[in-house]
Amino acid sequence: MTSPSLHGNVAEQARRTPHAIALSSGGYRLTYRELDERANRLAHRLGELGVSAETPVAVLMERSVDVVVAILAILKAGGCYLPLHSAYPLERMRSIMDHCAVPVLLVDEETRGRGVPQGAAAVVTVEGEKGLAPYPASDPGVPVEAAQLAYVIHTSGSTGVPKGVAVTHQEALGLALDSIWEGGRHERVLALAPYAFNVSTYELWVPLLHGGTIAVPPVGEIDVALVRRLIAEERITGVHLTAGLFRVLMEADPGCLAGVREVLTGGDVIAPAAVRQALDANAGLVVRAMYGATEVTLFSTHLPMTAPYRADGPVAVGRAMDGVRLHVLDEDLNEVAAGGVGELHISGRGLARGYFGRPDLTAERFVANPFGAPGERMYRTGDLVRLGGDGLLEVLGRADEQVKVSGFRVELAEVEAALARYPGIAQAAVAGVVSAAGDRRLVAYYVAAGEGFEAAGLRAHMAGLVPGFMMPSAFVAVAELPLTPNGKLDRRALPQPGPESGPAGGREPLNERQRTLCALFAEALEVGRVGIDDSFFDLGGQSLAAMRLISRIRSLFDTDVTITQFFDAPTVLGLDGLLGPAGPAPEERTEGERR
Repeated sequence: MTSPSLHGNVAEQARRTPHAIALSSGGYRLTYRELDERANRLAHRLGELGVSAETPVAVLMERSVDVVVAILAILKAGGCYLPLHSAYPLERMRSIMDHCAVPVLLVDEETRGRGVPQGAAAVVTVEGEKGLAPYPASDPGVPVEAAQLAYVIHTSGSTGVPKGVAVTHQEALGLALDSIWEGGRHERVLALAPYAFNVSTYELWVPLLHGGTIAVPPVGEIDVALVRRLIAEERITGVHLTAGLFRVLMEADPGCLAGVREVLTGGDVIAPAAVRQALDANAGLVVRAMYGATEVTLFSTHLPMTAPYRADGPVAVGRAMDGVRLHVLDEDLNEVAAGGVGELHISGRGLARGYFGRPDLTAERFVANPFGAPGERMYRTGDLVRLGGDGLLEVLGRADEQVKVSGFRVELAEVEAALARYPGIAQAAVAGVVSAAGDRRLVAYYVAAGEGFEAAGLRAHMAGLVPGFMMPSAFVAVAELPLTPNGKLDRRALPQPGPESGPAGGREPLNERQRTLCALFAEALEVGRVGIDDSFFDLGGQSLAAMRLISRIRSLFDTDVTITQFFDAPTVLGLDGLLGPAGPAPEERTEGERR
């Protein structure tokens, strides 16, 4: 690689292998030459709109090959891409765009039709080659240095608003060119993560900078059956699965990874049983535990695991990647002896420039490195870790009030700030709890300001302010919030949420199949009772629980109902209709028989 920029190296790859497939989606293929030329045309269009060095350009599109075209075009114009997720509430998107002073928003026809956040001076629809014909296919020739910003990805913020992590070309290149990607295991990568989240850095740049192929799933929710089909049809060799998704897939169908050479997993506690199931079912597979953060360009450590695998404790997250240095420090920034517990600080390759437009937060988390050269920084991760004598890093928990939900970082303070905006709430608190299935969920606690408090609108209120992964699964009224002796909130003393039920008066099941479905809903939601009209998601259901439920229903009823259909009809009554005419309820099978 000779170019200092991400897009420059992709252009070099296009010159070397112009006819190689860069993007695949269903029956659609885009070669490296076609990708490069289409991005060039859009880059010229962006240049006309004033995009230049480090101009943040927002992207709000459904999953498609056009997303990759849009991102490349932004970089070719000299700008940095600022991805937005279509599941974000409009208010959250508008706040992000306003803070970053975004002049241009790239959308597709579908997202534009649903309504887009206001704020950008120009909204451009990207739809294949439509509208790009007047622009030249030649490179716009905008000089871009390694130290320029490549992207700004927003994560949950402890101040109550999201914070944008600003990453340069140099750091993203450092990740994509790490030696762990050598050997061809990531030649064909399945892009499961939303492009607005940090895992997309791997899914985009590792295959493109190695001459590989990105396989783009169809629009819609991801479920076990779809993952199996895509891996087979697209001949996937490398894939990233969050720890929670990895566990669900291995519980339901460990053979779905057939043909995959390497699975990356992390973002939360990795289940040893899932690792064993994957390796036992797929000869030659490598499962690689990964650890990192958006602030250190996604991944900083790794640990490859192969068969035979028998875990005798928690899965470690491994050793440092190329150019990364790990420091386990006490409160006075002294190094902790091997085997001791301290907060992990990371220096070397991968450190982001900081938080976009927030020098205060940047100074708080990116601190001077007393073990490096003058001016060198290190990132305070907030993670409590242990570095063993064997050099393996083990993550033990958090030193602050951040939790991981479905693989995404959530600052509890941001969820609490949204909850406190609801009329009639005097005090609010949010805690992360682990369900019986092993998934982490958020529970909201509130103290009402007076009599007559109406809690029915709480869920709708939160849905307008936070994305789905930050939505509490339960809302618990308390007389007061517990405090520590020094007057701070004592999260450990918050009451555990008890079994709940659907809304009072919810209709009872009308036949045996509906009774079975109600029981499956209640089991997945960990609630006492579910009526046939109760929405799975209104009762706190999350995506992983929905995936587990649909996998169970597909097996039990021998049906091809998809999770996308379930998202459109998330009630027992709706699901019963999708299953067709009711016959006798299936006999419950044992766990071994289901497998």
